[in-house]
Amino acid sequence: MGEIKVNNIKVYAYHGCLDEEAIIGSDYIVNLRLWASLEKSCESDALEDTLDYVTATAVVTREMNQRSKLLEHVAQRILDGLFEAFKSLDKAEVCVEKIAPPVGAHVESVSVTLSR
Repeated sequence: MGEIKVNNIKVYAYHGCLDEEAIIGSDYIVNLRLWASLEKSCESDALEDTLDYVTATAVVTREMNQRSKLLEHVAQRILDGLFEAFKSLDKAEVCVEKIAPPVGAHVESVSVTLSR
């Protein structure tokens, strides 16, 4: 078993419960940890034998472009999309981080992490 990490995918999106968040948007960072058997790709050196991080990033971008009120909801959609895209995926972890959320205090970020 091996792990592939895709770190700090920067996305501008429109998630949140406030109406203003749908208009203004904000910055997000998404991190992925993906586990699968990598023995075949180690031997073959072939992209089709591994978890292609271009495809993983496309799943993140697609789901982040669809508005959600809750970070949990978008993180779950990303997880679902990853398992649809990669039949060989054994386990995945998704962390969606909202930078400078409007919470009435100085907060650098909030994040939700889900795994399956």
